[in-house]
Amino acid sequence: MAEFTFFKSSHSGGNAGQECVEVATNVSGIVAVRDSKDPDGLLLRFTSEAWLAFQVGIQRGEFRP
Repeated sequence: MAEFTFFKSSHSGGNAGQECVEVATNVSGIVAVRDSKDPDGLLLRFTSEAWLAFQVGIQRGEFRP
């Protein structure tokens, strides 16, 4: 299994216990995402293309209620 190097989202709060997302982009072609409060928990893996499509969707407001 690939060794991911995670960093916190620049939009995550700095207070302990708050919702924080960590992302790893150091493995070619894969973006891994996890909950910083549960680093041994669920690990989501996306292709780089899928992650880019998600980011574009956010910028376009496609996920707003």
